[in-house]
Amino acid sequence: MAMDQRIAHWRFNEGTGHETADLVTGGKDSIQFALRKGRFQSPQDPDWKKGAAGSALSFDGYSTFIRKPADQVRQPEGQLTIAAWIAPRTFDFGMDNRLSAVVNQHHRELGQGYVFGLFRHGAWSLQVGLDDEWAQVWCLDPLPLHEWSFIAGVYDCQSASMKLYLNGEEVSAAAVERPSAIRPSTEDLLVGRNNQGVVLAESFIMNHFDGLMDELIVYDRALTREELVALKEQHIRDAGGGMPRIAPQDMEIPRRQFSNDRHRPQYHLSPPGHWMNEPHAPIFFDGRYHLFYQYNPSGPFWHYIHWGHWVSEDLAHWRDVSIALRPEPGLDPDGIWSGSACLDAEGIPVLFYTAGDLQQKPSQSVGLARSTYLEDGDRDLARWVKHPVPVIAQEPGVGLFGEFRDPFVWREEEVWYALVGTGTGDEGGGGTAMVYTSGNLIDWTFRGPLYTSDYAAYPYLGTAWELPVLLPIARRGQQAEKHIFIICPWGQGAKVEVNYWIGTWDRLTCRFVPDHEEPGLIDVGDFHFTGPSGMVDPESGRTLLFTIAQGERTPEIDYDCGWSHSAGMPLSLFLREDGGLGIEPVEEIALLRGNKLYEASGLSMKEVNAGLSGIRSDAMEIRITFNTVMAERYGLSLRRSPDGEEETILYYNRADGMLMVNREKSTLDARERTGGIQGGTLVLPGDEALELRVFVDRSLIEGYANERKSLTTRTYPSRTDALGIQLWADGPVEDVSIEIWEMTAAFDAERQC
Repeated sequence: MAMDQRIAHWRFNEGTGHETADLVTGGKDSIQFALRKGRFQSPQDPDWKKGAAGSALSFDGYSTFIRKPADQVRQPEGQLTIAAWIAPRTFDFGMDNRLSAVVNQHHRELGQGYVFGLFRHGAWSLQVGLDDEWAQVWCLDPLPLHEWSFIAGVYDCQSASMKLYLNGEEVSAAAVERPSAIRPSTEDLLVGRNNQGVVLAESFIMNHFDGLMDELIVYDRALTREELVALKEQHIRDAGGGMPRIAPQDMEIPRRQFSNDRHRPQYHLSPPGHWMNEPHAPIFFDGRYHLFYQYNPSGPFWHYIHWGHWVSEDLAHWRDVSIALRPEPGLDPDGIWSGSACLDAEGIPVLFYTAGDLQQKPSQSVGLARSTYLEDGDRDLARWVKHPVPVIAQEPGVGLFGEFRDPFVWREEEVWYALVGTGTGDEGGGGTAMVYTSGNLIDWTFRGPLYTSDYAAYPYLGTAWELPVLLPIARRGQQAEKHIFIICPWGQGAKVEVNYWIGTWDRLTCRFVPDHEEPGLIDVGDFHFTGPSGMVDPESGRTLLFTIAQGERTPEIDYDCGWSHSAGMPLSLFLREDGGLGIEPVEEIALLRGNKLYEASGLSMKEVNAGLSGIRSDAMEIRITFNTVMAERYGLSLRRSPDGEEETILYYNRADGMLMVNREKSTLDARERTGGIQGGTLVLPGDEALELRVFVDRSLIEGYANERKSLTTRTYPSRTDALGIQLWADGPVEDVSIEIWEMTAAFDAERQC
């Protein structure tokens, strides 16, 4: 087959580096990629994988693309063929009805040029600008994810036709009204990014291709079906024969690319890369803990949410599992939002989630997905089958109409209960959670509101509640005598924190009666500790809580580093002897301890600081008890540079009964958002000594005080030598006991880096 009349041809056979050759011009094109900037780690090249023929370039869904200036590109005239091997990782949302471009040089509004790419849920299209129309041909049958497809789009002025081919077979055709040459475009030619992409959150351009690409060719003529078949077969021969297969790990975002970022936590839970919201739906099944999380695999920004998935055998060491749930046509086309997990009557896991469909009113309902474990025996629970219709939908008059999300489901005896977050819907009303019951997980009966707070008295609880959680809670070693009800406020006046009440749950009336009208706060770190979810651990009987640790950075920084947010430490909740809420990190975290860095007992602050002078670490656990203290304010200076120019101070204000963090000197980088002094109430009774358990994990700091309160915060030092630790006080500290361990990574991929 003649190979003339090519406008551009990239084989992507380099397999490494940040340039790729255009066989038509003979020059090398630079591959744009966010991590090449090397802002917080050494510069990283884009990822390369085994291709359909040779190697392939991996596009990350938000920053990987190739740009050829318009004056360096010959434009097609009366005919056009674009052919490429692609293996999509995810599908783009399709903002503004624009394609996630494989290749394009166009301006839709001016009717110029051409664009070839994918749309929502795997639809794909070729579009060209002609004299009198913006001509389009579509294939609505979705391309497969994680598999190679040889796709081609053809425009032929002579036959007044547009055609799409999949693996050499015609799958769609369209006629144009008046055949003409393609109107030239003055835009640059882009591979992997739409040159008219929608701007999101200042830094992100939408309508990106996400996945692997190989053997991309643009022709200034219309290839026939026979020519396309011959081209496909030639590529297969080049690869050694047989339809190329993709190893599952080649379709994952490579965690190793982010592991050396000096701000990315290592022993806390995080996605492989890109964006996460709250972890949720914890469940224990067949010897393994499973935890899911809100996830945007297409970039480090909030948008088209899927369910990510981790698995662990010990709550300390974790593995990434493939995406559990993704948006699909029909039930949940616009997002898979938070939910929970339970076991069905046969003991098989079931997921409940918030199904997003913007074409419906309300746009949120409760979806259900069942594990395929009975069919495939997969203990990782990687595969789920969705129920075809919502199992719970909001009816008019039930709560704040349009705000209905985050189902929390559990079983007591033969009845399943579900909470769904919403508001009362009354004028001046506050948040609530509606209760439903079921005998089979499919058919649910509305039972009314669980509990409603006084919005006038507590406006910071907002007009609706998200992520409602109701769990039994007990004194250590005893049977549960109370329940804890946990929510996250939303709406007008809401202060986004994890609020809770301890009280009594009546399963007959489906009502919760709190022991205290004013809610409590678990964490006093001001916004970082949010997104609650929980479970009762069947192995130990503990009540467990999981949360997000918000990152507090700008979109511009998130773009450069390629990840956003992480999870907080898994917590155990219990009743103290005085009836108050007790909190502590799960004991399994000790499995991540490495070498003991320091230990002392009965020393003064001066003596301890002398011993700490040689410690340099950004990943450690600290246990400290202040036994004899005359100071009013005392604690720890963390992530400290040798001269103290940068430091974050976690401390207790004894006079005011406050657990605080001072971030006024946390970073010299004015582009970071961290700063100020935050904290909240911590009253220690009598002469009780302050006991702190502190976890430093690069940018994430968590402090747990006397099993009563936590303080979660973030810090992003600009200096690479901000690795020190000192005791800090405004007066004498005479008797301190302290232990410090280095901490190892929670994921294998990061332990190897």
